[in-house]
Amino acid sequence: MTGIGRVLVIVYAVMALAATGRSFVQIVRRFDEAPLAYSLSALAAVVYIIATLGLVFAGRRGWYTIAWVAIVFELVGVLVVGTLSLTHPELFQHDSVWSVFGRGYLFIPLVLPMFGIWWLRTHRPAVRPAGVEVVA
Repeated sequence: MTGIGRVLVIVYAVMALAATGRSFVQIVRRFDEAPLAYSLSALAAVVYIIATLGLVFAGRRGWYTIAWVAIVFELVGVLVVGTLSLTHPELFQHDSVWSVFGRGYLFIPLVLPMFGIWWLRTHRPAVRPAGVEVVA
């Protein structure tokens, strides 16, 4: 993986680390204050980890599909949580990673899955005959 694909993986990895750290601190220190928001931060962390792994291993069997599922789930999550955080702010008295479309992360959570989907569409792995394994 080179160029924009490498940058995409790095950004996903940074988001995975940031969301994991944020959710860990939120859950350990103040889970009872905003369990929905903090649980959504933890879910975002898991999604970013899976998306990162999916992009890194997209050329291997099954990982391309895993990357697609994770990134589409991420986009839907950002859109749903972002909308709910604006229309039902009482549910999100504390921010999650995806609140207000990722405002706390400079809206990267809103834009990142769009780049991820673009990259997956333009970098589909080569189809190999059944039984042929590529050694990397």
